Amino acid sequence: MVRPADGLTSIGLDFVDAQVEASVLGVLATVETELRASVASADPLVTEAARHLVEAGGKRFRPLLVALGAQFGDPTAAQVVPAAVVMELTHLATLYHDDVMDEAPVRRGAPSANSRWTNSVAILVGDYLFARAADLAADLGTEAVRLQARTFARLVHGQIAETVGPRAGADPVAHYLHVIGEKTGSLIATSARFGGMFGNASPEHIAALTGYGETIGVAFQLSDDLLDIASESTQSGKTPGTDLREGVPTLPVLYALASDDSDAASVRLRDILSAGPVTEDDLHAEALGLLRESPALKRARETVRSYAEEARQQLSPLPDTAPRRAMESLCDFIADRTS
Repeated sequence: MVRPADGLTSIGLDFVDAQVEASVLGVLATVETELRASVASADPLVTEAARHLVEAGGKRFRPLLVALGAQFGDPTAAQVVPAAVVMELTHLATLYHDDVMDEAPVRRGAPSANSRWTNSVAILVGDYLFARAADLAADLGTEAVRLQARTFARLVHGQIAETVGPRAGADPVAHYLHVIGEKTGSLIATSARFGGMFGNASPEHIAALTGYGETIGVAFQLSDDLLDIASESTQSGKTPGTDLREGVPTLPVLYALASDDSDAASVRLRDILSAGPVTEDDLHAEALGLLRESPALKRARETVRSYAEEARQQLSPLPDTAPRRAMESLCDFIADRTS
């Protein structure tokens, strides 16, 4: 089993204060236990398939934001852990569906559910996890159910927008950032909001946490996309250049395609990228090398930094305490991790 601290190491969180660290890690440890209990079913196959990604681990970024948000009220409040479980179950459900849509063979270092049990089973297990999340949200009250449903609606809109692609004449970069906001920022925003709500923080603090979650979520996803190009290792959790090989148009690629730079390297890079997925090994290596040295990658890094800085500014209404400084440390880490 993955311990909570394992995922936090990869996130780059500095707790600043030992008491805050103990409190957050305590919440996350309980979340791990409750996640396994919450996906149990009378059907052994459903239980096995539903626990597949739970037991594969992960960063638990969304429960982390719940736990941190609760620090601005009462982090020991009884509803904090269930709220974190609701957010993680919702996230895990989307992963089952994403793997079917992407035809992904592997997730978190293990065979994906769709490759192990078929697409139909993976889709239905994702639906089951959504249902379990909604069931738990009902115990948190009407407002929690409404927020979880609205967040799910944003996730679906984001997936549809990504699947359809930008409309004719639309800016591909703006479309891409919109998709990330809907697919990633929305759930992380609700996670931070749930932490404040169920930790009984003030309305002003809940609003600040929500804005922070939305922005830091976009920044974190963008930085993951950059790592797919910039890292020499598997720091991003997958083989570098995977998105390039699969034809996924991440921010550096979109910036490169939109560039009007006339130098030979930029022209060559646009020629390669405009042809679609870069699957041939030599061409893939060339494109990856050109991207790593391109103005497009530098511009994408600047975009990540701007989102990280905006997230920091969203925290300004919160008291200057250890929990706030811990959340600021995430901004620093995200801004620096792809440098």
